[in-house]
Amino acid sequence: MRIKLLVSFLLCYSYCIYITHASPINCLEDQQSLLLQFKNNLTFDPKYSTTLKLWNNSTACCYWRGVRCDNEGHVIALYLIEEELISGGFNNSSSLFSLQHLQELYLSYNNFNSSFPSGFSKLEKLTVLDLSNCHFYGTLSNSMSNLTHLTYLDLSHNDLSGAIPSSLFTLPSLDTIYFSHNDLSGAIPSFLFTIPSIITHLDLSSNRLNGTLQLDEFLKLRNFVELNLSYNNISVNVNDSNVDQTSSTNIQILHLASCNLKSFPGFLINQSILSILDLSDNQIQGKIPNWSSKPQYLKVLNISHNFLSDFEGIMQNLVISSNLEVLDLHNNQLLGSIPQDIGNYLSSTYFLSLSNNNLHGSIPDSLCKASQLQVFDFSVNNISGTIPPCLMTMTSTLEVLNLGKNNLTGLIPDMFPFYCVLSTLNFHGNLLHGPIPSSLSDCSFLTVLDIGSNQISGGFPCFLPNIPSLSILVLRNNRFNGSIECSDSQANEHWKMIQIVDIAFNNFNGKLPEKYFTTWDRMIHNKDDVVSDFIHTVDTIVTETGTYNYNILPPYMYYQDSVTVSTKGQQLELVKILKIFTVIDFSSNHFEGPIPDVLMDFKAIHVLNLSNNALYGEIPSTIGNLQQLESLDLSNNSLVGEIPVQIASLSFLSYLNLSLNHLVGMIPTGTQIQSFQSSSFEGNDGLFGPPLIEKPYGKMENLHPQPTSGRQACSNNWNFLSVELGFISGLGIIIGPVMLWKQWRVRYWQTVDKILCWMFSRMYLEYATDRGQTYTVLRFMQNLSHAFKEIHLTYIHFMDWESCLRFSISIFPFKFNIYFSISLLIQNQSELLTYQFNNQIMECIKR
Repeated sequence: MRIKLLVSFLLCYSYCIYITHASPINCLEDQQSLLLQFKNNLTFDPKYSTTLKLWNNSTACCYWRGVRCDNEGHVIALYLIEEELISGGFNNSSSLFSLQHLQELYLSYNNFNSSFPSGFSKLEKLTVLDLSNCHFYGTLSNSMSNLTHLTYLDLSHNDLSGAIPSSLFTLPSLDTIYFSHNDLSGAIPSFLFTIPSIITHLDLSSNRLNGTLQLDEFLKLRNFVELNLSYNNISVNVNDSNVDQTSSTNIQILHLASCNLKSFPGFLINQSILSILDLSDNQIQGKIPNWSSKPQYLKVLNISHNFLSDFEGIMQNLVISSNLEVLDLHNNQLLGSIPQDIGNYLSSTYFLSLSNNNLHGSIPDSLCKASQLQVFDFSVNNISGTIPPCLMTMTSTLEVLNLGKNNLTGLIPDMFPFYCVLSTLNFHGNLLHGPIPSSLSDCSFLTVLDIGSNQISGGFPCFLPNIPSLSILVLRNNRFNGSIECSDSQANEHWKMIQIVDIAFNNFNGKLPEKYFTTWDRMIHNKDDVVSDFIHTVDTIVTETGTYNYNILPPYMYYQDSVTVSTKGQQLELVKILKIFTVIDFSSNHFEGPIPDVLMDFKAIHVLNLSNNALYGEIPSTIGNLQQLESLDLSNNSLVGEIPVQIASLSFLSYLNLSLNHLVGMIPTGTQIQSFQSSSFEGNDGLFGPPLIEKPYGKMENLHPQPTSGRQACSNNWNFLSVELGFISGLGIIIGPVMLWKQWRVRYWQTVDKILCWMFSRMYLEYATDRGQTYTVLRFMQNLSHAFKEIHLTYIHFMDWESCLRFSISIFPFKFNIYFSISLLIQNQSELLTYQFNNQIMECIKR
């Protein structure tokens, strides 16, 4: 890839020098006419065009931008690249194919969206043909064998299908072929290895080529400088016995990712000029052999997604290379600790990933010497200790810092620089404590902040809304507390890019501040024209050899953000985050008040979870606006009223939980609603209708079970504990004197008798029926005459004091049972007082 870019740059640079210093040339009339016909048949936007819009008859074509002529006025080169945004108007009848003297044609990064024209075979003098990223489809024609002068052919990043024409490999001058990222199928022509070839650069990656290849056959082609067979359906066999281990080749760039390699190619130990080696996504096990010829020019080493275990051996091979720019060892089985001097050998490294291994120990301070680092990923290991403060100061160049899912302890160092360029900060799943450092507010380019599942405390970080680029915020499962509402002076900016907010399992409280939701544009606007792209933290990489943007970043220079969200009742890890995927999770906190109406304007939201809080009021009827909603969880709150019928119109809704509230009425009918399980509506005694099995046969007023908290956050509810402690202390103060002082006992029970008599006279039992079941309900009547009547009617059934006592316990089971048990415990030696106590109850009932 890098060679390809360098070649394109040099060709373009040579062209610019040529048109700057060339002597005046008169363009031939037929050449100018053909170019104008070609322009008129193309579709492009003049607002973005920097070349085609300048083509007109007022100037000779040889002076047009993007055109180069020979001394006789023939057009020999066209350079129309991505800034033109050309679309359509390209077929076999195009006037372009009449430019018989054309030698170089650059049309990359346009959108022709047509079948591959066979007319290119008419341009027999072509030496360079670059049609990459042009959206051509169809098959390649054997007629291209006419292009005997062709040296450079780039058809990468199109939609070409079918087999590769074998005639291409017989072209006498062709030395560079780039066919990557198409849909080509079939086997690589076998005669490629049997005929003399001058091919030096061959890239067939990311197609559907199949078959089995012998690596030693490729190595016989000594001219190869670059070979890329990655991401096909081929298997590469390493026949080290057929390779001269002492000889070296000219190979500098070797990509064999996802080629079913079982072992490390032995011939590599002698390749001292190797600069890029990608053996990722294979099944290589064990150790990497030591290089006998040290790869002192090695810049990229990617052996991720294998089964390697010898970390120390890898590092010994790398000690000699001070030019290493990319080191990617993630998703292996590497064991051991990170060498304390590792940073001494990474002075040129900008991409370092050791994630998803079994490394332990602490983070070496020597890594602070790797001053060029832009991506630093040590996540999913067993690393312990504290975070070196110097890593925070390195965020003046560091764009990605991922230390998630380790065993790190201590505070997050408050040392982010004023000119912080950090885009991703991920400390998820550690043992960090203390507050979020205030200096993080200087990271104005922050896109992803994930510090969930730690022990971080304090109030809501009100400086975060001042970071307008923030897209992902995860604070879940920590010890945050207080309101999330910030003063206007602390939140002057708003989150227009926010798409995932997860603050679940904390101790936040208060009402949800409605005014802060009004600017969450990405959730409010449902734009159909938004491309389903992923969040890319690293859109550009700056190296000594140049700056690369995301569109041309090779896989080994690319970092993909990931996040774990709670959706549809389960945890889901998103290894790629769509820019259109939106989530709000405020569950398992202490929020109260009604559901903000502004949330019902989030037409683009996919997941909404407000469960396990203390929200009250009705579910807004405008919930039907949430047309993209896939998961809705409002369970375990205190919501009342009926379920809005508009909820049945949410066609994408695949998960719904409204359980454990105080909802009433019939469940709205609709195919989507009735497809949910009954557990989605349980705990609402006023609800009926499918999918609930039971049907109401009567109504019970004011009979609603109190919702259980359901909270699983790792924090103590001190309000509840204080009540328990107070009750136990008060009970001890009462029981102590009662046990030890007889006069106190007598007065105590006399007072209890008066209270019970007053209460019993106002209470009675009533039977109620609901959903086919009969309940015994205790009533407290204000109509005293009715109460006396009920008590009298009940009393005439009592035949002895024991029945009366059972009645007394039944109408007041909890407290009376305590008093009676205490009486028996204390007075077990005095039957007289117990008898008097029971007799007084009888007298109370008689009265």
